[in-house]
Amino acid sequence: MRRSKMNGKLAWGVVSRPALALCVAWAGWAAVWAWPAGDARIAERPAPANTWQGDAPATTIVPSQSDAPASKEPWSIAPARRLRATPGADSQIQLCEALGPASPYAIQGLDCADGKCGEQGWGAARPINWQSYAQGEYVGHQRTAHVDSYLLRVDDELEFVFRLTREETSRPYQLNVGDEIRVESFTDEKLDRDLAIQPDGTITLRLLGQVRATLRSVDQLRQELEERYKKFYKTPAITVTPLKVNTRLEDLRATVDSRMGFGGQSRRAKVTPEGTIQLPLVGSVPAQGLTLDELKRELDERYATAKIEGFEATPVLATRAPRYVYVLGEVKLPGRYELVGPTTAMQAISLAGGWNYGGNLWKTVVFRRGDDWRLMATMLDLRGALYGKRPCPADEIWLNDSDIVLVPKTRLLVSNNVIDMLFTHGLWGIVPFSTSTSFSITKFSALP
Repeated sequence: MRRSKMNGKLAWGVVSRPALALCVAWAGWAAVWAWPAGDARIAERPAPANTWQGDAPATTIVPSQSDAPASKEPWSIAPARRLRATPGADSQIQLCEALGPASPYAIQGLDCADGKCGEQGWGAARPINWQSYAQGEYVGHQRTAHVDSYLLRVDDELEFVFRLTREETSRPYQLNVGDEIRVESFTDEKLDRDLAIQPDGTITLRLLGQVRATLRSVDQLRQELEERYKKFYKTPAITVTPLKVNTRLEDLRATVDSRMGFGGQSRRAKVTPEGTIQLPLVGSVPAQGLTLDELKRELDERYATAKIEGFEATPVLATRAPRYVYVLGEVKLPGRYELVGPTTAMQAISLAGGWNYGGNLWKTVVFRRGDDWRLMATMLDLRGALYGKRPCPADEIWLNDSDIVLVPKTRLLVSNNVIDMLFTHGLWGIVPFSTSTSFSITKFSALP
């Protein structure tokens, strides 16, 4: 080839014929490989399917015997194709019929649960059951529970619903302070009177004075009065009739009664920082680390110890304690974000608006506090996943409450910040410099 001078610029002459032929051949070869024809195109494009029977661990798309020759049109599809499982596979997926009008095509993808011995790459993609609910995907799936049992923690707010059981007790009722009874004598009507058990647990009777009545059943009190009155009457014939009982229970009902407010007999309590709740008559009750059923059994035992029977308290989780994750570093919106559901490391970065240019994604650090408040940390490589190169990243971990996700700076960005601080805001701010640079372009003549 030759060069000639044209208006002070370099201009290329005519290319030799062999070089031109080589360029044309290269372009044709590239076009052939970039535009697959016939069966190659069909194998890469998604084909409709009708039935799906479980997972096919290893499947291959093969042409049927009745396939028509490939059309010359670039997007023509053979009349029939089927996906045949490899020998030993139990399932067979027919791609020649539609799954349904809303999801007519089989989806190539990965099930990361199959990669227990290592990460899977995109090369392991195969047809998987991706949209079995079609347009109902956003509500159709019934996933497993987040935890097997929820353990109460500090700042959980509980609502305790109190209810009268009205069940028969296994032992005779014992009189309490505030109960009312009627004492009668068939021998002397002057002994008849209605009495309320005083705060000291006694009642006052004619001829006998103060008599203890609490912690005794009605029959036990009657027998005691019968014996004492025998000093004055040969046959006293004393009868004790309860008029008002369970006054302690009525006092508790009055304490938790909210029928004039929100309705029902309930009481709200929040788990304190020491892990307890406060309830009427039983005081402080440990709650942290217990399930709701365990807390109910604890309350039933404590109220039974307090001599309150025929009554139960059912705890209900009203408001769950807030849980947060902190995302900082090279993200667009660093800050604190509430965990309202299961959240992963990449989801946390998404909550923070994504990562900044210059963020060191392959050295993302997660700090965590253990159950005993010890500090733990791990380093994640999220770059391949966030750039779409790793479909099943092992570093995509679940986050815990109070986790800190830190996206550090790359070395290049750190160096840039150092230079900026040193020269732009440091040395240049103290000793101003003035520099100028000029460039000249010399035109070269064409070689003879």
